[in-house]
Amino acid sequence: MTISKWNYLPLTTEEQKLEAELARRFAAVSPVSELLVQRGIRSVAEAEKFFHPSLRDLHDPFLMPDMDKAVDRLNRAMGAKERIMVYGDYDVDGTTAVALVYRYLQNYYSEIDYYIPTRYDEGYGISRRTIDIAAEQGVKLIIILDCGIKANDEIAYAASLGIDFIICDHHVPDDELPPAVAILNPKLEGSTYPCPHLSGCGVGYKFMQAFSISNGIGTAELEAMLDLVAVSIAADIVPMVDENRVMAYAGLKRLNSNPNMGLRAIIRTCGLGGKEITISDVIFKIGPRINASGRMQSGREAVELLVARNAKDAAELAVAIDQYNKDRKELDKQVTEEANAILKERGEMYSPKKSIVIYNKHWHKGIIGIVASRLTELYYKPAVVLTLANGLATGSSRSVQGFDVYKAVDSTRDLLENFGGHAYAVGLSMKVENIDEFSRRFEEYVAANILPEQMTPQVNIDAIINFSQITPEFVSTLRLFNPFGPGNQKPTFCTMRVKDFGTSKLVGKNLEHIKLELVDDTSGKVINAIAFNMAPYFKHIHSGQPFNICYTIEENKHRNATSSLQLLVKQIHTQV
Repeated sequence: MTISKWNYLPLTTEEQKLEAELARRFAAVSPVSELLVQRGIRSVAEAEKFFHPSLRDLHDPFLMPDMDKAVDRLNRAMGAKERIMVYGDYDVDGTTAVALVYRYLQNYYSEIDYYIPTRYDEGYGISRRTIDIAAEQGVKLIIILDCGIKANDEIAYAASLGIDFIICDHHVPDDELPPAVAILNPKLEGSTYPCPHLSGCGVGYKFMQAFSISNGIGTAELEAMLDLVAVSIAADIVPMVDENRVMAYAGLKRLNSNPNMGLRAIIRTCGLGGKEITISDVIFKIGPRINASGRMQSGREAVELLVARNAKDAAELAVAIDQYNKDRKELDKQVTEEANAILKERGEMYSPKKSIVIYNKHWHKGIIGIVASRLTELYYKPAVVLTLANGLATGSSRSVQGFDVYKAVDSTRDLLENFGGHAYAVGLSMKVENIDEFSRRFEEYVAANILPEQMTPQVNIDAIINFSQITPEFVSTLRLFNPFGPGNQKPTFCTMRVKDFGTSKLVGKNLEHIKLELVDDTSGKVINAIAFNMAPYFKHIHSGQPFNICYTIEENKHRNATSSLQLLVKQIHTQV
Protein backbone atom coordinates (compact mmCIF):
# COMPACT_ATOMS: atom_id res chain seq x y z
CA MET A 1 0.00 0.00 0.00
CA THR A 2 1.41 3.39 -1.05
CA ILE A 3 1.94 5.70 1.91
CA SER A 4 1.63 9.40 1.11
CA LYS A 5 3.63 12.10 2.79
CA TRP A 6 1.40 14.27 4.97
CA ASN A 7 2.05 18.01 4.68
CA TYR A 8 0.70 20.57 7.11
CA LEU A 9 1.95 24.13 6.77
CA PRO A 10 0.95 26.30 9.76
CA LEU A 11 0.00 29.90 9.01
CA THR A 12 2.77 32.48 8.96
CA THR A 13 2.78 35.34 11.51
CA GLU A 14 1.21 37.66 8.94
CA GLU A 15 -1.43 35.06 8.04
CA GLN A 16 -2.21 34.53 11.73
CA LYS A 17 -3.12 38.24 11.98
CA LEU A 18 -5.50 37.87 9.04
CA GLU A 19 -6.91 34.69 10.55
CA ALA A 20 -7.58 36.50 13.83
CA GLU A 21 -9.51 39.21 11.97
CA LEU A 22 -11.61 36.63 10.13
CA ALA A 23 -12.10 34.61 13.31
CA ARG A 24 -14.02 37.50 14.85
CA ARG A 25 -16.64 36.93 12.13
CA PHE A 26 -16.47 33.11 12.09
CA ALA A 27 -15.49 32.37 15.70
CA ALA A 28 -18.26 29.83 16.21
CA VAL A 29 -17.16 27.68 13.28
CA SER A 30 -13.43 27.18 13.77
CA PRO A 31 -11.29 26.47 11.69
CA VAL A 32 -13.17 28.27 8.89
CA SER A 33 -10.99 31.37 9.20
CA GLU A 34 -7.82 29.28 8.72
CA LEU A 35 -9.28 27.66 5.59
CA LEU A 36 -10.17 31.08 4.17
CA VAL A 37 -6.67 32.48 4.68
CA GLN A 38 -5.19 29.43 2.92
CA ARG A 39 -7.37 30.30 -0.10
CA GLY A 40 -6.03 33.83 -0.31
CA ILE A 41 -8.97 35.54 1.41
CA ARG A 42 -7.73 38.73 3.05
CA SER A 43 -10.85 40.38 4.55
CA VAL A 44 -14.36 39.71 5.77
CA ALA A 45 -15.69 41.39 2.61
CA GLU A 46 -13.65 38.99 0.43
CA ALA A 47 -14.90 36.07 2.53
CA GLU A 48 -18.53 37.07 1.96
CA LYS A 49 -17.84 37.39 -1.79
CA PHE A 50 -16.17 33.95 -1.78
CA PHE A 51 -19.10 32.37 0.04
CA HIS A 52 -21.70 33.95 -2.28
CA PRO A 53 -20.40 33.83 -5.89
CA SER A 54 -22.31 36.21 -8.17
CA LEU A 55 -22.47 36.55 -11.95
CA ARG A 56 -22.03 40.27 -11.34
CA ASP A 57 -18.40 39.43 -10.58
CA LEU A 58 -17.68 38.08 -14.08
CA HIS A 59 -15.07 40.11 -15.93
CA ASP A 60 -15.78 42.36 -18.88
CA PRO A 61 -15.27 40.03 -21.89
CA PHE A 62 -13.78 42.91 -23.90
CA LEU A 63 -10.73 42.78 -21.62
CA MET A 64 -9.66 39.72 -23.62
CA PRO A 65 -7.34 40.54 -26.54
CA ASP A 66 -9.05 40.49 -29.97
CA MET A 67 -12.55 40.30 -28.48
CA ASP A 68 -13.65 43.45 -30.32
CA LYS A 69 -12.31 41.99 -33.60
CA ALA A 70 -14.10 38.67 -32.99
CA VAL A 71 -17.44 40.32 -32.26
CA ASP A 72 -17.11 42.68 -35.24
CA ARG A 73 -16.37 39.76 -37.62
CA LEU A 74 -19.28 37.72 -36.29
CA ASN A 75 -21.66 40.68 -36.59
CA ARG A 76 -20.49 41.32 -40.18
CA ALA A 77 -20.98 37.65 -41.08
CA MET A 78 -24.51 37.68 -39.75
CA GLY A 79 -25.31 41.00 -41.42
CA ALA A 80 -24.08 39.67 -44.78
CA LYS A 81 -25.88 36.32 -44.24
CA GLU A 82 -22.62 34.39 -44.59
CA ARG A 83 -22.59 30.71 -43.78
CA ILE A 84 -20.94 30.04 -40.38
CA MET A 85 -19.45 26.78 -39.09
CA VAL A 86 -18.93 26.17 -35.36
CA TYR A 87 -16.08 23.69 -35.02
CA GLY A 88 -14.68 22.01 -31.92
CA ASP A 89 -12.72 19.21 -30.30
CA TYR A 90 -14.36 15.84 -29.63
CA ASP A 91 -13.83 15.85 -25.84
CA VAL A 92 -16.15 17.22 -23.12
CA ASP A 93 -14.72 20.73 -23.26
CA GLY A 94 -14.94 20.89 -27.04
CA THR A 95 -18.42 19.42 -27.40
CA THR A 96 -19.93 21.57 -24.62
CA ALA A 97 -18.29 24.65 -26.21
CA VAL A 98 -19.72 23.84 -29.65
CA ALA A 99 -23.14 23.10 -28.18
CA LEU A 100 -23.17 26.42 -26.29
CA VAL A 101 -22.03 28.67 -29.16
CA TYR A 102 -24.11 26.89 -31.83
CA ARG A 103 -27.30 26.81 -29.81
CA TYR A 104 -26.98 30.39 -28.59
CA LEU A 105 -26.32 31.82 -32.07
CA GLN A 106 -29.02 29.62 -33.58
CA ASN A 107 -31.54 31.69 -31.61
CA TYR A 108 -30.62 34.70 -33.78
CA TYR A 109 -29.23 33.25 -37.00
CA SER A 110 -30.11 30.30 -39.25
CA GLU A 111 -27.11 30.08 -41.63
CA ILE A 112 -25.07 28.14 -39.11
CA ASP A 113 -24.02 24.54 -38.55
CA TYR A 114 -21.51 22.67 -36.39
CA TYR A 115 -18.76 20.17 -37.08
CA ILE A 116 -16.89 17.77 -34.81
CA PRO A 117 -13.95 15.84 -36.33
CA THR A 118 -13.65 12.11 -35.78
CA ARG A 119 -10.78 11.06 -33.57
CA TYR A 120 -9.77 8.25 -35.94
CA ASP A 121 -10.16 9.65 -39.46
CA GLU A 122 -9.32 13.32 -38.88
CA GLY A 123 -7.66 13.47 -35.49
CA TYR A 124 -7.31 16.45 -33.16
CA GLY A 125 -7.82 20.00 -34.39
CA ILE A 126 -8.64 21.39 -37.81
CA SER A 127 -7.62 19.58 -41.00
CA ARG A 128 -7.43 20.53 -44.67
CA ARG A 129 -10.09 17.92 -45.31
CA THR A 130 -12.54 19.76 -43.05
CA ILE A 131 -11.63 23.11 -44.59
CA ASP A 132 -12.37 21.67 -48.03
CA ILE A 133 -15.76 20.44 -46.76
CA ALA A 134 -16.48 23.92 -45.38
CA ALA A 135 -15.52 25.52 -48.70
CA GLU A 136 -17.84 23.17 -50.60
CA GLN A 137 -20.67 24.20 -48.26
CA GLY A 138 -20.00 27.89 -48.87
CA VAL A 139 -18.78 28.57 -45.33
CA LYS A 140 -17.11 31.98 -44.95
CA LEU A 141 -16.47 32.01 -41.20
CA ILE A 142 -15.37 29.19 -38.88
CA ILE A 143 -15.55 29.66 -35.11
CA ILE A 144 -13.15 27.05 -33.73
CA LEU A 145 -13.41 26.09 -30.05
CA ASP A 146 -11.01 24.29 -27.70
CA CYS A 147 -8.40 23.87 -30.46
CA GLY A 148 -6.83 25.77 -33.34
CA ILE A 149 -4.11 27.72 -31.53
CA LYS A 150 -1.37 25.81 -33.39
CA ALA A 151 -3.16 25.31 -36.73
CA ASN A 152 -1.01 27.89 -38.58
CA ASP A 153 -0.79 26.08 -41.93
CA GLU A 154 -4.41 24.96 -41.97
CA ILE A 155 -5.77 28.43 -41.18
CA ALA A 156 -3.50 29.99 -43.80
CA TYR A 157 -4.90 27.44 -46.28
CA ALA A 158 -8.45 28.39 -45.29
CA ALA A 159 -7.66 32.07 -45.84
CA SER A 160 -6.53 31.23 -49.39
CA LEU A 161 -10.04 29.82 -49.96
CA GLY A 162 -11.74 32.93 -48.54
CA ILE A 163 -12.61 31.39 -45.16
CA ASP A 164 -11.94 33.39 -41.99
CA PHE A 165 -11.29 31.90 -38.56
CA ILE A 166 -12.11 33.08 -35.05
CA ILE A 167 -10.09 30.94 -32.61
CA CYS A 168 -11.49 30.34 -29.10
CA ASP A 169 -8.85 28.26 -27.32
CA HIS A 170 -7.19 27.91 -23.94
CA HIS A 171 -4.20 25.74 -24.77
CA VAL A 172 -0.64 27.04 -24.65
CA PRO A 173 0.17 28.95 -27.87
CA ASP A 174 3.43 28.88 -29.81
CA ASP A 175 5.47 32.02 -30.53
CA GLU A 176 4.03 32.18 -34.04
CA LEU A 177 0.25 32.50 -34.08
CA PRO A 178 -2.17 31.35 -36.81
CA PRO A 179 -3.37 34.02 -39.29
CA ALA A 180 -6.91 34.15 -37.87
CA VAL A 181 -9.00 37.33 -37.90
CA ALA A 182 -9.24 37.04 -34.10
CA ILE A 183 -7.64 34.82 -31.46
CA LEU A 184 -9.44 34.57 -28.13
CA ASN A 185 -7.08 32.87 -25.69
CA PRO A 186 -6.38 34.17 -22.18
CA LYS A 187 -2.95 32.48 -22.30
CA LEU A 188 -1.70 34.65 -25.17
CA GLU A 189 1.63 36.37 -24.57
CA GLY A 190 0.94 39.83 -23.20
CA SER A 191 -2.69 39.12 -22.30
CA THR A 192 -3.82 40.88 -19.14
CA TYR A 193 -7.18 39.13 -18.98
CA PRO A 194 -7.83 38.64 -15.23
CA CYS A 195 -8.70 34.91 -15.44
CA PRO A 196 -6.08 33.13 -17.58
CA HIS A 197 -7.32 29.61 -16.78
CA LEU A 198 -10.69 29.47 -18.56
CA SER A 199 -11.87 26.22 -20.13
CA GLY A 200 -12.41 26.14 -23.90
CA CYS A 201 -16.15 26.33 -23.28
CA GLY A 202 -15.49 29.23 -20.89
CA VAL A 203 -13.74 31.14 -23.70
CA GLY A 204 -16.75 30.42 -25.93
CA TYR A 205 -19.06 31.75 -23.21
CA LYS A 206 -17.06 34.98 -22.93
CA PHE A 207 -17.30 35.39 -26.72
CA MET A 208 -21.08 34.98 -26.61
CA GLN A 209 -21.23 37.35 -23.63
CA ALA A 210 -19.40 39.99 -25.66
CA PHE A 211 -21.65 39.32 -28.68
CA SER A 212 -24.76 39.80 -26.54
CA ILE A 213 -23.41 43.05 -25.04
CA SER A 214 -22.57 44.45 -28.49
CA ASN A 215 -26.09 43.69 -29.72
CA GLY A 216 -27.98 44.80 -26.60
CA ILE A 217 -29.25 41.28 -25.87
CA GLY A 218 -30.28 40.45 -22.30
CA THR A 219 -28.25 38.00 -20.22
CA ALA A 220 -30.92 35.46 -19.17
CA GLU A 221 -30.73 33.27 -22.29
CA LEU A 222 -26.95 32.97 -22.16
CA GLU A 223 -26.81 32.44 -18.38
CA ALA A 224 -29.23 29.53 -18.82
CA MET A 225 -26.37 27.74 -20.64
CA LEU A 226 -23.94 27.92 -17.73
CA ASP A 227 -24.66 24.26 -16.96
CA LEU A 228 -22.61 23.45 -20.08
CA VAL A 229 -19.77 25.68 -18.84
CA ALA A 230 -19.85 24.03 -15.40
CA VAL A 231 -19.54 20.59 -17.01
CA SER A 232 -16.54 21.76 -19.07
CA ILE A 233 -14.82 23.35 -16.05
CA ALA A 234 -15.19 20.18 -13.98
CA ALA A 235 -14.29 17.72 -16.76
CA ASP A 236 -11.29 19.70 -18.03
CA ILE A 237 -10.04 20.17 -14.43
CA VAL A 238 -9.22 23.87 -14.84
CA PRO A 239 -8.54 25.91 -11.67
CA MET A 240 -11.70 26.48 -9.62
CA VAL A 241 -10.86 30.11 -8.95
CA ASP A 242 -11.98 33.58 -10.04
CA GLU A 243 -14.74 33.53 -12.69
CA ASN A 244 -14.34 29.78 -13.24
CA ARG A 245 -15.69 29.31 -9.74
CA VAL A 246 -18.48 31.83 -10.34
CA MET A 247 -19.57 30.13 -13.57
CA ALA A 248 -19.28 26.65 -12.05
CA TYR A 249 -21.38 27.76 -9.06
CA ALA A 250 -24.13 29.19 -11.27
CA GLY A 251 -23.91 26.22 -13.64
CA LEU A 252 -24.29 23.70 -10.81
CA LYS A 253 -27.41 25.52 -9.63
CA ARG A 254 -28.76 25.16 -13.15
CA LEU A 255 -27.83 21.46 -13.27
CA ASN A 256 -29.78 20.93 -10.05
CA SER A 257 -32.86 22.95 -11.04
CA ASN A 258 -33.49 23.12 -14.78
CA PRO A 259 -30.64 21.59 -16.80
CA ASN A 260 -30.17 21.48 -20.54
CA MET A 261 -32.42 18.75 -21.99
CA GLY A 262 -29.45 16.63 -23.06
CA LEU A 263 -27.76 16.93 -19.69
CA ARG A 264 -31.05 16.05 -17.99
CA ALA A 265 -31.17 12.83 -20.04
CA ILE A 266 -27.59 11.95 -18.98
CA ILE A 267 -28.43 12.73 -15.34
CA ARG A 268 -31.29 10.23 -15.48
CA THR A 269 -29.23 7.62 -17.32
CA CYS A 270 -26.42 7.63 -14.78
CA GLY A 271 -28.71 7.47 -11.75
CA LEU A 272 -28.34 11.03 -10.46
CA GLY A 273 -32.03 11.91 -10.69
CA GLY A 274 -33.29 13.29 -7.39
CA LYS A 275 -29.78 13.72 -5.96
CA GLU A 276 -27.89 16.93 -5.42
CA ILE A 277 -25.35 17.03 -8.26
CA THR A 278 -21.82 18.08 -7.34
CA ILE A 279 -18.61 18.78 -9.24
CA SER A 280 -17.54 15.26 -8.29
CA ASP A 281 -20.63 13.84 -10.04
CA VAL A 282 -19.73 15.78 -13.19
CA ILE A 283 -16.12 14.51 -13.10
CA PHE A 284 -16.95 10.86 -12.48
CA LYS A 285 -20.40 10.34 -14.04
CA ILE A 286 -21.58 13.04 -16.44
CA GLY A 287 -18.24 13.99 -18.04
CA PRO A 288 -17.08 10.44 -18.87
CA ARG A 289 -20.33 9.72 -20.68
CA ILE A 290 -20.02 12.81 -22.89
CA ASN A 291 -16.36 11.96 -23.47
CA ALA A 292 -17.16 8.35 -24.37
CA SER A 293 -18.98 9.48 -27.49
CA GLY A 294 -15.80 10.97 -28.98
CA ARG A 295 -13.62 8.15 -27.66
CA MET A 296 -15.67 5.25 -28.98
CA GLN A 297 -17.70 6.63 -31.88
CA SER A 298 -18.17 10.31 -32.78
CA GLY A 299 -18.18 13.49 -30.72
CA ARG A 300 -20.92 14.77 -32.99
CA GLU A 301 -23.40 12.54 -31.16
CA ALA A 302 -22.49 14.29 -27.91
CA VAL A 303 -23.28 17.67 -29.47
CA GLU A 304 -26.53 16.29 -30.91
CA LEU A 305 -27.47 15.32 -27.37
CA LEU A 306 -26.45 18.66 -25.86
CA VAL A 307 -28.42 20.70 -28.40
CA ALA A 308 -31.46 18.38 -28.41
CA ARG A 309 -34.83 20.11 -28.07
CA ASN A 310 -36.91 16.94 -27.99
CA ALA A 311 -37.00 14.80 -24.82
CA LYS A 312 -37.44 11.53 -26.73
CA ASP A 313 -34.42 12.21 -28.97
CA ALA A 314 -32.35 13.23 -25.94
CA ALA A 315 -33.28 10.06 -24.05
CA GLU A 316 -32.33 7.81 -27.00
CA LEU A 317 -28.99 9.58 -27.50
CA ALA A 318 -28.24 9.38 -23.76
CA VAL A 319 -28.82 5.61 -23.76
CA ALA A 320 -26.47 5.19 -26.76
CA ILE A 321 -23.80 7.34 -25.11
CA ASP A 322 -24.18 5.40 -21.86
CA GLN A 323 -23.42 2.20 -23.79
CA TYR A 324 -20.32 3.83 -25.29
CA ASN A 325 -19.22 4.57 -21.73
CA LYS A 326 -19.69 0.93 -20.71
CA ASP A 327 -17.66 -0.18 -23.73
CA ARG A 328 -15.01 2.42 -22.89
CA LYS A 329 -14.71 1.11 -19.32
CA GLU A 330 -14.10 -2.44 -20.54
CA LEU A 331 -11.50 -1.30 -23.05
CA ASP A 332 -9.85 1.02 -20.55
CA LYS A 333 -9.56 -1.82 -18.02
CA GLN A 334 -8.13 -4.21 -20.62
CA VAL A 335 -5.50 -1.80 -21.99
CA THR A 336 -4.50 -0.61 -18.51
CA GLU A 337 -3.92 -4.22 -17.47
CA GLU A 338 -1.89 -4.89 -20.63
CA ALA A 339 0.22 -1.75 -20.12
CA ASN A 340 0.77 -2.55 -16.45
CA ALA A 341 1.84 -6.12 -17.30
CA ILE A 342 4.45 -4.74 -19.72
CA LEU A 343 5.73 -2.27 -17.12
CA LYS A 344 5.90 -4.95 -14.42
CA GLU A 345 7.94 -7.11 -16.79
CA ARG A 346 10.25 -4.13 -17.29
CA GLY A 347 10.58 -3.78 -13.49
CA GLU A 348 9.13 -0.26 -13.64
CA MET A 349 8.22 -0.16 -9.94
CA TYR A 350 11.91 -0.39 -9.03
CA SER A 351 13.35 1.44 -12.04
CA PRO A 352 15.44 4.56 -11.39
CA LYS A 353 13.84 6.16 -14.46
CA LYS A 354 11.72 9.21 -13.72
CA SER A 355 9.21 8.80 -16.57
CA ILE A 356 7.23 6.21 -18.50
CA VAL A 357 6.90 5.96 -22.28
CA ILE A 358 5.02 2.93 -23.61
CA TYR A 359 3.85 2.06 -27.14
CA ASN A 360 1.57 -0.63 -28.56
CA LYS A 361 0.27 -0.24 -32.09
CA HIS A 362 -2.87 -2.26 -31.34
CA TRP A 363 -4.23 -0.13 -28.50
CA HIS A 364 -7.44 1.84 -29.03
CA LYS A 365 -6.67 5.52 -29.59
CA GLY A 366 -9.77 6.67 -27.75
CA ILE A 367 -8.68 5.49 -24.30
CA ILE A 368 -4.91 6.02 -24.20
CA GLY A 369 -5.29 9.34 -22.35
CA ILE A 370 -7.18 7.52 -19.59
CA VAL A 371 -4.51 4.79 -19.51
CA ALA A 372 -1.78 7.45 -19.20
CA SER A 373 -3.65 8.88 -16.20
CA ARG A 374 -3.93 5.43 -14.60
CA LEU A 375 -0.19 4.74 -15.04
CA THR A 376 0.69 8.15 -13.60
CA GLU A 377 -1.45 7.41 -10.53
CA LEU A 378 0.02 3.92 -10.14
CA TYR A 379 3.72 4.70 -10.61
CA TYR A 380 3.67 8.40 -9.73
CA LYS A 381 5.74 9.36 -12.76
CA PRO A 382 4.91 11.46 -15.85
CA ALA A 383 3.60 8.96 -18.42
CA VAL A 384 3.27 8.93 -22.22
CA VAL A 385 1.10 6.23 -23.83
CA LEU A 386 1.29 5.80 -27.61
CA THR A 387 -0.55 3.79 -30.24
CA LEU A 388 -0.58 3.71 -34.05
CA ALA A 389 -3.06 5.95 -35.86
CA ASN A 390 -2.96 7.11 -39.47
CA GLY A 391 0.63 5.91 -39.82
CA LEU A 392 1.93 7.86 -36.80
CA ALA A 393 2.66 7.01 -33.18
CA THR A 394 -0.07 9.05 -31.54
CA GLY A 395 -0.71 9.42 -27.86
CA SER A 396 -1.25 11.31 -24.66
CA SER A 397 0.89 12.30 -21.72
CA ARG A 398 -0.19 12.95 -18.15
CA SER A 399 1.75 14.39 -15.25
CA VAL A 400 2.15 14.26 -11.50
CA GLN A 401 1.24 17.19 -9.30
CA GLY A 402 3.53 20.16 -9.76
CA PHE A 403 5.45 18.96 -12.84
CA ASP A 404 4.86 20.71 -16.19
CA VAL A 405 4.70 17.89 -18.74
CA TYR A 406 4.00 20.36 -21.57
CA LYS A 407 7.54 21.73 -21.19
CA ALA A 408 8.92 18.18 -21.17
CA VAL A 409 7.17 17.35 -24.45
CA ASP A 410 8.10 20.74 -25.91
CA SER A 411 11.79 19.91 -25.33
CA THR A 412 11.42 17.15 -27.96
CA ARG A 413 9.40 19.17 -30.50
CA ASP A 414 11.88 18.53 -33.34
CA LEU A 415 10.93 14.82 -33.12
CA LEU A 416 7.18 15.49 -33.21
CA GLU A 417 4.68 15.94 -36.01
CA ASN A 418 2.23 17.72 -33.75
CA PHE A 419 1.56 18.37 -30.06
CA GLY A 420 -0.55 20.58 -27.83
CA GLY A 421 -2.05 20.86 -24.37
CA HIS A 422 -1.17 22.28 -20.98
CA ALA A 423 0.91 21.61 -17.88
CA TYR A 424 -0.77 18.34 -16.86
CA ALA A 425 -1.96 16.83 -20.16
CA VAL A 426 -0.52 16.88 -23.68
CA GLY A 427 -1.52 15.17 -26.92
CA LEU A 428 1.28 14.35 -29.35
CA SER A 429 2.19 12.45 -32.52
CA MET A 430 5.48 11.39 -34.11
CA LYS A 431 6.93 8.98 -36.65
CA VAL A 432 7.22 5.48 -35.23
CA GLU A 433 10.99 5.47 -35.79
CA ASN A 434 11.30 8.48 -33.44
CA ILE A 435 9.83 6.72 -30.38
CA ASP A 436 13.14 5.49 -28.96
CA GLU A 437 14.85 8.88 -29.28
CA PHE A 438 11.74 10.60 -27.89
CA SER A 439 11.76 8.22 -24.90
CA ARG A 440 15.43 8.96 -24.24
CA ARG A 441 15.08 12.74 -24.46
CA PHE A 442 11.79 12.88 -22.59
CA GLU A 443 13.40 10.92 -19.74
CA GLU A 444 16.46 13.17 -19.87
CA TYR A 445 14.31 16.30 -19.46
CA VAL A 446 12.14 14.82 -16.71
CA ALA A 447 15.15 13.50 -14.75
CA ALA A 448 16.82 16.92 -14.91
CA ASN A 449 13.75 18.92 -13.88
CA ILE A 450 11.44 16.89 -11.66
CA LEU A 451 11.78 17.36 -7.90
CA PRO A 452 11.96 14.34 -5.56
CA GLU A 453 8.80 15.43 -3.72
CA GLN A 454 6.90 15.51 -7.05
CA MET A 455 7.47 11.76 -7.37
CA THR A 456 6.02 10.95 -3.96
CA PRO A 457 2.26 11.01 -3.30
CA GLN A 458 1.45 13.97 -1.09
CA VAL A 459 -1.53 14.71 1.10
CA ASN A 460 -1.84 18.39 1.95
CA ILE A 461 -3.64 18.87 5.26
CA ASP A 462 -5.63 22.09 5.62
CA ALA A 463 -6.26 21.92 9.35
CA ILE A 464 -5.73 19.67 12.36
CA ILE A 465 -9.03 19.38 14.21
CA ASN A 466 -10.81 17.37 16.90
CA PHE A 467 -14.12 15.59 16.47
CA SER A 468 -15.74 18.13 18.81
CA GLN A 469 -15.21 20.77 16.12
CA ILE A 470 -17.29 18.87 13.54
CA THR A 471 -20.51 20.64 14.48
CA PRO A 472 -23.62 21.12 12.30
CA GLU A 473 -22.71 24.82 11.98
CA PHE A 474 -19.18 23.95 10.82
CA VAL A 475 -20.45 21.45 8.25
CA SER A 476 -23.02 23.98 7.03
CA THR A 477 -20.33 26.66 6.58
CA LEU A 478 -18.06 24.14 4.88
CA ARG A 479 -20.71 23.74 2.16
CA LEU A 480 -20.09 27.38 1.20
CA PHE A 481 -16.57 26.48 0.05
CA ASN A 482 -18.14 24.67 -2.92
CA PRO A 483 -17.61 24.21 -5.80
CA PHE A 484 -14.28 22.44 -5.31
CA GLY A 485 -11.47 21.92 -7.79
CA PRO A 486 -7.81 22.82 -8.40
CA GLY A 487 -6.97 26.00 -6.49
CA ASN A 488 -9.94 25.41 -4.17
CA GLN A 489 -9.68 21.75 -3.22
CA LYS A 490 -12.08 20.16 -0.76
CA PRO A 491 -10.49 20.73 2.67
CA THR A 492 -8.51 17.79 4.05
CA PHE A 493 -8.44 17.50 7.85
CA CYS A 494 -6.32 15.52 10.25
CA THR A 495 -7.43 14.18 13.64
CA MET A 496 -4.87 12.64 15.97
CA ARG A 497 -5.16 9.61 18.21
CA VAL A 498 -8.62 8.42 17.21
CA LYS A 499 -9.86 5.01 18.30
CA ASP A 500 -12.32 2.38 17.16
CA PHE A 501 -15.61 2.65 19.05
CA GLY A 502 -15.62 -1.13 18.95
CA THR A 503 -17.99 -1.53 16.03
CA SER A 504 -15.77 -0.99 12.98
CA LYS A 505 -15.88 -3.81 10.42
CA LEU A 506 -14.53 -4.98 7.09
CA VAL A 507 -16.88 -4.54 4.12
CA GLY A 508 -16.79 -4.98 0.36
CA LYS A 509 -16.90 -7.99 -1.94
CA ASN A 510 -13.43 -9.07 -0.85
CA LEU A 511 -13.55 -7.37 2.57
CA GLU A 512 -11.06 -4.82 1.28
CA HIS A 513 -12.66 -1.71 2.83
CA ILE A 514 -13.20 -0.66 6.45
CA LYS A 515 -16.47 0.85 7.70
CA LEU A 516 -15.36 2.79 10.74
CA GLU A 517 -17.10 4.10 13.84
CA LEU A 518 -14.58 6.33 15.60
CA VAL A 519 -14.15 8.41 18.75
CA ASP A 520 -11.47 10.76 20.04
CA ASP A 521 -10.70 12.24 23.47
CA THR A 522 -12.53 15.55 22.94
CA SER A 523 -16.16 14.44 22.82
CA GLY A 524 -18.43 11.48 23.29
CA LYS A 525 -19.74 11.58 19.75
CA VAL A 526 -19.23 8.60 17.45
CA ILE A 527 -18.16 9.59 13.93
CA ASN A 528 -18.88 7.38 10.90
CA ALA A 529 -16.11 6.96 8.33
CA ILE A 530 -15.16 4.82 5.36
CA ALA A 531 -11.61 3.77 4.43
CA PHE A 532 -11.45 2.26 0.93
CA ASN A 533 -8.84 -0.45 0.24
CA MET A 534 -7.31 -0.10 3.72
CA ALA A 535 -8.09 -3.57 5.11
CA PRO A 536 -4.40 -4.12 6.13
CA TYR A 537 -4.95 -1.56 8.92
CA PHE A 538 -7.94 -3.37 10.39
CA LYS A 539 -5.98 -5.49 12.87
CA HIS A 540 -4.41 -2.40 14.43
CA ILE A 541 -7.73 -0.54 14.48
CA HIS A 542 -9.67 -3.48 15.96
CA SER A 543 -7.10 -3.84 18.76
CA GLY A 544 -8.25 -0.52 20.21
CA GLN A 545 -4.90 1.21 19.75
CA PRO A 546 -4.92 4.89 18.70
CA PHE A 547 -4.09 6.03 15.17
CA ASN A 548 -4.09 9.25 13.10
CA ILE A 549 -6.35 9.85 10.12
CA CYS A 550 -6.53 12.45 7.38
CA TYR A 551 -9.90 12.78 5.65
CA THR A 552 -12.48 14.89 3.91
CA ILE A 553 -15.96 15.45 5.30
CA GLU A 554 -18.66 14.08 3.00
CA GLU A 555 -22.43 14.48 3.03
CA ASN A 556 -24.84 12.04 1.46
CA LYS A 557 -27.59 14.38 0.43
CA HIS A 558 -30.76 14.08 -1.61
CA ARG A 559 -32.65 17.14 -2.77
CA ASN A 560 -35.08 18.44 -0.13
CA ALA A 561 -33.97 15.77 2.34
CA THR A 562 -31.80 15.51 5.42
CA SER A 563 -28.17 14.60 4.94
CA SER A 564 -25.93 12.11 6.69
CA LEU A 565 -22.30 12.84 7.45
CA GLN A 566 -19.35 10.54 6.86
CA LEU A 567 -15.58 10.98 6.86
CA LEU A 568 -13.80 9.76 3.73
CA VAL A 569 -10.45 8.56 5.05
CA LYS A 570 -7.56 9.30 2.68
CA GLN A 571 -4.71 7.90 4.78
CA ILE A 572 -4.11 6.17 8.13
CA HIS A 573 -0.95 6.43 10.21
CA THR A 574 -0.60 3.86 12.99
CA GLN A 575 2.64 5.34 14.36
CA VAL A 576 1.26 7.97 16.76
